[in-house]
Amino acid sequence: MTFGKRLFDIIFALVLGLLLLPVMMVIAALVLLRDGRPILFRSERMQTPERAFQLIKFRTMTVNAADHGVSGGNKDHRITQTGAMLRRTRLDELPQLWNILKGDMSFVGPRPPLRLYVEKFPELYVLVLRNRPGVTGLASLVFHEHEAKILASCQSSEETDRVYSRRCVPRKARLDLIYFLNSSICLDLEIILKTVLGTLRKLK
Repeated sequence: MTFGKRLFDIIFALVLGLLLLPVMMVIAALVLLRDGRPILFRSERMQTPERAFQLIKFRTMTVNAADHGVSGGNKDHRITQTGAMLRRTRLDELPQLWNILKGDMSFVGPRPPLRLYVEKFPELYVLVLRNRPGVTGLASLVFHEHEAKILASCQSSEETDRVYSRRCVPRKARLDLIYFLNSSICLDLEIILKTVLGTLRKLK
C-alpha cells in the first residue's frame, strides 16, 4: 500500500466516521431494540495469506454458533428484518471504518476472504492479497449482485461452499488482479463513487 493511499484512507475514514456517527448510533439502537445483542458481528478474515484480523459489521442475522462459510440461500432464513435493510443499503458495513483506521483494510481492494478459502486456494490468494483488502473493490462492483444470484439457490453450507469455490472465487480473483495491475487513487475514487451510486439506486 502506498503512502498516498494510506493517507487517503485515514483522512476519509475520519471524516466519514464523524459525519456518520449519528447514523451509526441510530443503527446500533435499532439492532439492539429489535434484534437484541450482540449489536456487532465479528468475523475472522485474512489481510494477507498469513495475517488474520477481525472484520466488524452490524449484525444482520440471528446468532448461530456453528455458522461458517460464505452466505448463500441456506442462511436467508436467519436474516432479520433490520438486517435485510442494512444489507440492501450496505449500512451494515459502516463499522469497517474502524478496520480502515486500524490498517486492517482499505476503502478499495479485494474483499477480505475467509481463512478456509485462502487455505483452499493459496496460489490464488497470494496474488490477490498483494493489495490490502477493501470495503469495496472492482470485484465487488462488477460481480457482487451476480454472486448473490448464484448463491441464492444453495440450500446447504456444503453446496454454498462448493458453488462459491467453483463459480465465484476464480472470477472475483481475475477482477481483483485487474485492479492490482491498474490501481491508482483515481481508480479508487471511481470505484467508491460507483459503489455509492449503485447503493443509492437500490433505495429507490
